[in-house]
Amino acid sequence: MKPIISIQGVSKRYSIGEKAFYGSLREEVMDALSSPLRRVLKGEARREEPTVWAIKDVSFDVNEGDIVGIVGRNGAGKSTLLKILSRITEPTEGRITMRGRIASLLEVGTGFHPELTGRENIFLNGALLGMTAKEIKAKFDEIVAFSEIEKFLDTPVKRYSSGMYVRLAFAVAAHLEPEILVIDEVLAVGDAVFQKKCLGKMGEVAKGGRTVLFVSHNMGAVRQLCTKAVLLASGKLVETGTTDGIIQLYMASAYRNAASIKFETHEGKRAQITGVRLLDKDENEKTDFTSGEDPIVEISFVIRERLSGLHVACILTTFDGVHVFSTADTDTDSGLFNERLPGAYCVQVKLPTNSLNVGQYTISVGIGIPGVESIDRNDTVSFTLHDTGDFGTMKEGARRKGLLLMQIPWKYVAIGDKDV
Repeated sequence: MKPIISIQGVSKRYSIGEKAFYGSLREEVMDALSSPLRRVLKGEARREEPTVWAIKDVSFDVNEGDIVGIVGRNGAGKSTLLKILSRITEPTEGRITMRGRIASLLEVGTGFHPELTGRENIFLNGALLGMTAKEIKAKFDEIVAFSEIEKFLDTPVKRYSSGMYVRLAFAVAAHLEPEILVIDEVLAVGDAVFQKKCLGKMGEVAKGGRTVLFVSHNMGAVRQLCTKAVLLASGKLVETGTTDGIIQLYMASAYRNAASIKFETHEGKRAQITGVRLLDKDENEKTDFTSGEDPIVEISFVIRERLSGLHVACILTTFDGVHVFSTADTDTDSGLFNERLPGAYCVQVKLPTNSLNVGQYTISVGIGIPGVESIDRNDTVSFTLHDTGDFGTMKEGARRKGLLLMQIPWKYVAIGDKDV
């Protein structure tokens, strides 16, 4: 059987500083014709534009019914690949063959016309997928019920919140029966209940024999949903394989074996994580802790405009992608949800690890507006909890199984000689 998606040597190159504005066809043609003349008149020498390869020579196949997780660090090329698959942009090199209709949910706003109502956009999206009005009407009530926005169905979507936008966009993409469903990290927008609902729907879609490509930083969701996975790094394919195997490979490569990390400044971001340090109780940088010792995570960040509803979060994960817990600066001070002023900030949080099993753990940090927008998120550092020698291993020296390491009292209620 031929694969439903075949990606062969696909590469995408962008010019650094490339204008995002797209004019009319006439403007594009006139600009192309006049640019060489302007250079001649001004005596400008022809020079090459600086470029960057967002993805380079990526090849793999996806079979019908596969649920494929695409994972990698920020900037790995995941979203670029999905945009090429969704025909939003063309590859610079290579070829993609698809045998089926594709529906995509890549970012808030993709595929919707802001001036049209929710009702009108449902029919517009269906038409773009090649469906007849009769087919769309047959699914219309299911779409509206799933999206839970019936009250705002006849409101222009430009007035929707980002959460409402995603609810409707996902409902349309999942219910109009494309053979291929492509979902980017956009599901991070919205409440946890709706995210769970979406994951369940994607599972139903896959069980129905359709194909799903899913990009996410949530390794728990990737493990729960996906049957296969693909790892990208710096625009190149690292490996394809089983979900568990790829997640372990990603986690091993994504997190720095160092106690501190600084991030490149992006002035266009409204807020940004600038650095993370891992400290002991004496504020020395370190990555190795004994069982029961609590690491301190220090997060430096900047805010570039007045923002309300913001929190800074820290996520602890096992090395194979199991989410242990999350904490945020607003947990103990809800006043931080009030307006924050522009400036540079530094905050520390002590991670309680006294009940964690020995092993390796990873830390991700983010800044955003809960349930609305993730402004900046980064996989950062990792650390190891070591056995103290008196508790944490069994008599034979083997590591105890399980996420938690609990010393729980036992009580004998009968002791004595009995027939056995």
